[in-house]
Amino acid sequence: MDRILTMNFFHRARRLLVFAALTIGLVAHAADPARPIIAQAALAETPAQRIAIITSLIGSGDESIQGLLAAWKEDALFVYTAPDGAKIPVQLSGDKDDQDAQTAARVDTGQPLLSPAGQPLRLIARELTAVEHTSALRRAMKAVLDLLDLSTPNLKKRISAIQTLGFAQDAEKLPALRARQKLETVPAAQLALREAIALIGLKDASTEVKLASLQELEALHPIGSADALKTALKEAEAAPHPSLTAAARAALNAVDRHLTTVNFFGTLFRGLSLGSILLVVALGLAITFGLMGVINMAHGEMIAVGAYTTYVVQNVFGPGLALSPFGFSFHLPGMNTGGWVYESYFLFALPLSFLSAALVGIAMERTVIQWLYRRPLESLLATWGVSLFLQQFFRRVFGSNNVQVSSPSYLSDNWTFNDIIFGWNRVFVIGFAGLIVLGVWLVLTRTSLGLLIRAVMQNRNMASCMGVRTERVNMLTFGLGSGLAGLAGAFLSQIGNVGPSLGQSYIVDCFMTVVVGGVGNLPGTVVSAFGIGLADQSLQQILLNPVLGKITVLVAIILFLQWRPAGIFVTKSRSLEG
Repeated sequence: MDRILTMNFFHRARRLLVFAALTIGLVAHAADPARPIIAQAALAETPAQRIAIITSLIGSGDESIQGLLAAWKEDALFVYTAPDGAKIPVQLSGDKDDQDAQTAARVDTGQPLLSPAGQPLRLIARELTAVEHTSALRRAMKAVLDLLDLSTPNLKKRISAIQTLGFAQDAEKLPALRARQKLETVPAAQLALREAIALIGLKDASTEVKLASLQELEALHPIGSADALKTALKEAEAAPHPSLTAAARAALNAVDRHLTTVNFFGTLFRGLSLGSILLVVALGLAITFGLMGVINMAHGEMIAVGAYTTYVVQNVFGPGLALSPFGFSFHLPGMNTGGWVYESYFLFALPLSFLSAALVGIAMERTVIQWLYRRPLESLLATWGVSLFLQQFFRRVFGSNNVQVSSPSYLSDNWTFNDIIFGWNRVFVIGFAGLIVLGVWLVLTRTSLGLLIRAVMQNRNMASCMGVRTERVNMLTFGLGSGLAGLAGAFLSQIGNVGPSLGQSYIVDCFMTVVVGGVGNLPGTVVSAFGIGLADQSLQQILLNPVLGKITVLVAIILFLQWRPAGIFVTKSRSLEG
């Protein structure tokens, strides 16, 4: 009785396994519709039939096509004869065992080849019949692979494939592009198809087709078509053909006008992003220098503290970090996270960057700065010494070479609108800079700490007589300014590499921004940062030389300060008047 029950159990289990295998096979078949077609081509009797079947795959977006056709060309597809005489195309892969056998997978389903007993089979290549391929068949495969990405679900990949075919101007690809045009629903891909078809039309022998293509390109005015239009203009002038010449010139003029518009708004965006970076970097200095009157030459190193904090947090979320400070090696353990958990490291790095830089700033204020208030020359020299010490400290701990901070996916991509590229990291800096300015303004004008800061900065002696603990206010103010510099370092780590001299690249721009805006004036710092950023990017575009553009900005700032030494906005207080 027990034996009968056991046999029934095994029969039911086997039926369940067979049902599961069939279900998996159907799912794979539905997901990879090209597999049975390639299997059919492998079993075709003549090369002409194989070419016809393979050609039918043109325009398909099945991602399995590339691997299967590559295996076919590398003689890794075989025909296996089952015990019942059925011919089954299989693909051999994996390492060979002692008998030279490899894992066999069915071409039509992608599932392992099973024996009648339901066990996976391992086959020997030399005992099978390889699926043949000819030069004509390989050309057909190449045509399929060239057009494979036309139907991929990945929009960027699909648009890139369309643009590649258009720039090649191969008339043989025109039917595939027209077929895809009837199926495409995404506006961006539809525009790319129109552009590609028009570019191919420029090589047509018919004057009417060329004229229609030029009119289409004039309406679309794609920047990438400029070279093709210049070639078409030369050919029309050499013919000569007045109507084609006029159409080519009109299309080129439309492209030039569009390029001017793109450059204008692109320069405006880059100027805003550069101004936001300057604003975030200079905002802390506007507090320590503008409000406290301390010339802090180590402000750039506060930026580096925030950037290195971001680097450390990233590695803690990842595999960890090996450090060798002052000859002692140790490994900072990591959490080995992945996916969205790992990419959330930047959200934790932002407050930690602020805190780490604020603590370093407070320590510097307590040990050095507090003895040097109202002694600007001594504070300049002392903070310069601190700057050199911190740079050397970074080199001993993290090494002299720059380190790379990888941006999370939500800061790595970009939006493209009418050919204007908006990087997500720069959009984030612009938005967050606004939040920081609002936060600093609220702290200084709507909190008791802000009231104490303003009282101490306007008249330190009077505030002390009123019972204000000026030493604590000084410490917190310097910590706030240093913390803002640390936030700037976190932002800069997403734009470039992090190194010991990171802050030195921005310290001069920081002082220029604060002085031009008006010492101690936060609205002036905002206006100055965006003004310098826009001027810098605009002059680089006009002069076509980044170095000459920066020199021109510096000369303009010097001349402006000669005319208006107090900056854009003059801050009036008793401490400044007396």
